[in-house]
Amino acid sequence: MLSRIATAVFAAVLALPSTGFADVQLPGIISDHMLLQRDMPARIFGKASPGEAVSVAFRGQTVQTVTDATGRWEAWLKPMASGPSAAMTIQGANTITIADVLIGDVWIGSGQSNMQWAVWQSDNADAEIAAAKFPQIRLFYVPRKTSPVPVEDVDARWVVCSPETIKDFSAVLYYFGRQMHQDLKTPVGLIHSSWGGTPIASWISGPALMGNTRLEPFLSYWQNMVLHYPENQSRYEQAVKKWEAGGSQGARPAVPLGPGHQHEPTTLYNAMVAPLVKYTIKGALWYQGETEAGRVQGDIYGEALMTLVSDWRRAFGQGEFPFYWVQLANYGNATKNGHWMLVQEGQVKATALRNTGVAIINDIGNQTSIHPTNKQDVGRRLAMLAQNTGESPRYRQFTREGDAIRIWFDHAGKALKTRAGAPLTGFQIAGSDRKYVPAAARIEGTTVVVSSAEVTDPRFVRYAWDYYPEANLVNEWGLPASLFRTDERDQ
Repeated sequence: MLSRIATAVFAAVLALPSTGFADVQLPGIISDHMLLQRDMPARIFGKASPGEAVSVAFRGQTVQTVTDATGRWEAWLKPMASGPSAAMTIQGANTITIADVLIGDVWIGSGQSNMQWAVWQSDNADAEIAAAKFPQIRLFYVPRKTSPVPVEDVDARWVVCSPETIKDFSAVLYYFGRQMHQDLKTPVGLIHSSWGGTPIASWISGPALMGNTRLEPFLSYWQNMVLHYPENQSRYEQAVKKWEAGGSQGARPAVPLGPGHQHEPTTLYNAMVAPLVKYTIKGALWYQGETEAGRVQGDIYGEALMTLVSDWRRAFGQGEFPFYWVQLANYGNATKNGHWMLVQEGQVKATALRNTGVAIINDIGNQTSIHPTNKQDVGRRLAMLAQNTGESPRYRQFTREGDAIRIWFDHAGKALKTRAGAPLTGFQIAGSDRKYVPAAARIEGTTVVVSSAEVTDPRFVRYAWDYYPEANLVNEWGLPASLFRTDERDQ
């Protein structure tokens, strides 16, 4: 029997699109105040009657096209530089004018709650909201919905960044976009498509997810949820009745996982990514992984992230566009199953893909909250990746030197150092028994020498391998080093 996911994939392929269009119709992302990607061909698209002639006029260009047999049409504008806003005219049987269109850089931000976390929830929120007067930053907020098959449109429109529009927008994406706008002196468009608490499998297309056998645990996990859904739903209904009878005190019981839930694999890709893939973009940002750490799926997170990046790149059809993500922060209350660090490790491993990078934030997390409120530094570090102006030190290799081990790093800059000049902390060392003990560590230029009197024949080193580590190694830009372990690389 086909799974729900497989059935949905085949349904999407076999479904016959409607041809009942008359006037030219535009998706939500082609709307007033939109921002088109500079220096690249920009696709404008929509629907009309089959065989209808459609023209698009903008900034001295006029492009003509004809709708296909299903009533879909698209027109490509030649690459344009940034400049003043202008109106776009789209004409078929009717005429539509799109007002206040800018050219600049378009970025998509996606993931779970730390990407969804709003500006009003971040540090210094009142002042940040009051200062958000950036008419050349444009915002597009994708509604949170699910779908069993890919859809073509979302109910959203572009808006101008202002104190009135920024409050509920993604803090990480906004602070990134603001930094990019101020540094590069170009307009910036930000597309926010995230949903708190969701797993990575929900954001990967059906063909990509089912096509990677190493990701089968995500599918089997969901199949188990569906198997137990009837009994869980019954318990949920009883719990709601009890909750209501008690005066609705406390939190409402959580809806159980089952068909149509936002945790269902591929359903968020279908509803919140697929409608965007025709839009020309500069790149994408990702902040997610807490769910997999809690579900003991951290060991395959790196593979899943690489699958997602490749999947989105295929869907957008723009080659290996820039894709940057945020490593999970330090968090003292993380489930103590070791998978928090495995997710963090996987987020580093995924940078093996070209034109990617990871922002390390193991210095700005929260002991008791999974949602650090310092989103400003997160956005700034992502912007540094996007502008190639600095990234965190990452373990490259080690060499054994008698009773010590020397660690070599990429992205060390001119020299490594410690935060605030304090003694170096966060290193552990082990012999062949892999029993780790705290280690003495000293910086020598762009390397670190690690040793311990307890380990006379050292074999392995790890750094910041804890949920809330006391680790303070940084590079010349003050960016913190990522966790690492040498175990996997030398067994």
